[in-house]
Amino acid sequence: MSHGWEESAAAWIADVGGNGDYARAHVLDAPMLARVDGRGFANALDVGCGEGRFCRMLRDRGIAATGIDPTIGLLEEAKRRDPDGDYRAARAEALPFADASFDLVVSYLTLIDIPDAARGIAEMARVTKPGGALLIANLNSFITAAGPEPGTDCAAGARRFVIDDYSAERAEWVEWRGIRIRNWHRMASTYMSLLLGEGLELRHFDEPLPQGGDPETARRFRRVPWFVLMEWRKPGA
Repeated sequence: MSHGWEESAAAWIADVGGNGDYARAHVLDAPMLARVDGRGFANALDVGCGEGRFCRMLRDRGIAATGIDPTIGLLEEAKRRDPDGDYRAARAEALPFADASFDLVVSYLTLIDIPDAARGIAEMARVTKPGGALLIANLNSFITAAGPEPGTDCAAGARRFVIDDYSAERAEWVEWRGIRIRNWHRMASTYMSLLLGEGLELRHFDEPLPQGGDPETARRFRRVPWFVLMEWRKPGA
């Protein structure tokens, strides 16, 4: 079953692959990097690295970053922009690495793309070293439950946020500026139970707010909690 990524690769690179979209540049990058900087991570795995943007950020910080992605068009762009980088074709559900290979494993807005979240999370936990960290940014489950268009016009003329069928796990097609991909909706408790089930310890949780950028766009991202950011530690070190 197609999830739209190969067909959308060129549009994604044009829209997001440079400095990132508003969500990355003004909401998620800073708090994600704050969980990385000064922590002494020697190597990292970026699961669902796309065109390699966050891998390049990690490499700029002296961290040996490996990126995996199943979308060949995005991997080719990652290698073009970062010829010395380590980018490999693979899926989250079957990571081609030995147990305890990485100090840091990153899932930056990729859990929503993984059909088998249980297997993907188990694999991320498996390749994390004891004492290492799994750093996750994900769409808030309220957002994914809202469907392709989260707003609705009320009788008073105001735009309001509406969710429905929160408990029903499903994949929805989302489209913008030539990109058409499938995003998975799962309850927040599904993700939390899977992570806890791997024996991971939650060390940080945040619903980051926008910083700077276009004021109208910032207001949209402040009205409802669009993202969650979590750091999980693998015990044992």
